[in-house]
Amino acid sequence: MASLNDPIVRQLLEGRYIATLASHNPDGSIHMVAVWHWFDGAKVYVATSSRSRKARNIQARSSVSVTIDSRDPVASCGLTIAGTAQILSGSAAAKIREQVHRKYLSETALADPKIGPVFAAVDDIVIDITPASVIAWDMRFVDRQFFGGAIEKNPSYLLPLAR
Repeated sequence: MASLNDPIVRQLLEGRYIATLASHNPDGSIHMVAVWHWFDGAKVYVATSSRSRKARNIQARSSVSVTIDSRDPVASCGLTIAGTAQILSGSAAAKIREQVHRKYLSETALADPKIGPVFAAVDDIVIDITPASVIAWDMRFVDRQFFGGAIEKNPSYLLPLAR
């Protein structure tokens, strides 16, 4: 078990990584979707549309998980947070939505009438995630412990990931 204060966890939550949000569909299957996120030091927030599958799932079932993976073959690290989610709307969502957008969009994009206002209109709610557990991994530690640092010393051992 990790903590929200662990350095690798903070790096991933505060960095500009794509997260995967998992929620429960009505039939019991899992809905997973790539999302932008913002972390305020205690909670994870995702801006989205009130018409999205993830929003409808959370309104019915608040249990969610979030995974962030660095996607770096040599220094692969990641985290999974399990917790509960609630939907924020109106002015409570507006300030947080702006934080999410500012994390991923440049000032130029935000000021462009074809970009910034469209994101703000589409993402009319925010998913507020309260973590209950955090699991983190860093493959550099695994490499050092089990492979004597062979992968870090020889990055060509790992094939490049598709982008």
